Amino acid sequence: MAERAAPLLAPSEEATHHENCPGCRQDRRNRLHLGIPYREFFYVWIVALCSALPISSLYPFLYFMIRDLDIAKREEDIGFYAGFVGSAFMLGRASTSILWGMVADRYGRRPVIMISLLAVIVFNTLFGLSTRYWMAIMTRSFLGFLSGLLGPIQAYASEVCRKEYQALGLSVVDTSWAMGLVFGPAIGGFLAQPAEKYPNIFSAECLFGRFPYFLPCLCISLFSVGALIACFWLPETLHMHGESKVEDEHINVLEALSNGSNLKGYRGETKQRRLFSDQSLLKNWLLMSSIIVYCIFGLQSTAYSEIFSLWSVSNKKYGGLSFSSQEVGMVLAISGISLLVYQLVLFPHIEKHLGPINLTRAVAALLIPLLASYPFMTKLSGFILNLSVNCASSLRSIFSSTITVGLNILQNNAVSQHQRGAANGMAVTALSLFKAFAPAGAGILFSWAQNHQGVSILPGKTSSKKALIMLSK
Repeated sequence: MAERAAPLLAPSEEATHHENCPGCRQDRRNRLHLGIPYREFFYVWIVALCSALPISSLYPFLYFMIRDLDIAKREEDIGFYAGFVGSAFMLGRASTSILWGMVADRYGRRPVIMISLLAVIVFNTLFGLSTRYWMAIMTRSFLGFLSGLLGPIQAYASEVCRKEYQALGLSVVDTSWAMGLVFGPAIGGFLAQPAEKYPNIFSAECLFGRFPYFLPCLCISLFSVGALIACFWLPETLHMHGESKVEDEHINVLEALSNGSNLKGYRGETKQRRLFSDQSLLKNWLLMSSIIVYCIFGLQSTAYSEIFSLWSVSNKKYGGLSFSSQEVGMVLAISGISLLVYQLVLFPHIEKHLGPINLTRAVAALLIPLLASYPFMTKLSGFILNLSVNCASSLRSIFSSTITVGLNILQNNAVSQHQRGAANGMAVTALSLFKAFAPAGAGILFSWAQNHQGVSILPGKTSSKKALIMLSK
């Protein structure tokens, strides 16, 4: 049977609008409000920040926490046990992200977001109170199991605004996430072991003295309480009309009308969305190809985050920069501020002229020579070194954010709304698996490179001498 043709005339708003449907009400608001939805984007920013802080806040004190739990018999074994705690969250999230995406497609984005925030409040607090190694593993695992934030909030950010602001909405998620990865370690580093760092304020007998890693977890949980309260004002965006194809088509019509699409655009978009709706997610090549690239880039980005700090503090004789931890923190802070300024001031104008996909291709090409320039910075010193590292780190953060936003737009546009949560959940699941492998793999590769600087494939001192000898001959 030939494929059913798109309707000659787009149905009117009155024919497709359902007064009791939250998605219809949101589409009407999008159509009437032509500007940027600052309030909704602010809520998105807070929720995305809550999803990033628990992931990164434990790394500054994880070594000391494992030591105090008395699970490692030797000091050299601390890193082994710490790796399991660090991976527990990602493995837990990978096992349930698709499920949470399907729940978000069935019952709405807001319920999943609120359940996930409640999980952060409970299990992140319990992690700070851990007195046994198994308790630390279990609380981090349950935090990952119930972490359904990232997929639904990405879908929500693309639905709460008009189409021309979709890239800005997804960039808010990515910027908040990146800032969480910067502020999280700062919270963990400054607030862990407060009785030792601030004895004039906290005594060894007080709650925070008996549980030295409770204070940073408590602060993040209290911030999540504020985000949970703010979610009561978070409008739902999922259309709830029924499950028939006619209703699905009406949803597509409403989205087209809310974005100000003309009849020609509606016909093309309707045909494309119907094709996506009839496909299994695994057979949707546009979705799967964007997820593959998303995972590969996520692997690279996580490996970079793992190696950069190790490389910066390593001695120069091992190919490092001999930075102090304070200098590394300053570089990361400057990168976070640069990314925030870029997303708020520059990105909307650049994306408007180039489009998210062309912009993603351009910065992906520029990222290759940027990363290749890092080894040559070891030859610099003083102000020139600091300037080069800060500029490279800031550009890397900006390029990474731009690529992530472009890929998120591809993923959300590749499916109709009733599949969007599941599609983002699938992407988060695959990404979590890659990110669970990236730190260990990057650490092993970095350690091997430092211990084999003389091999011919690496630019070490010995290989450089061999090259000079060969050239002289």
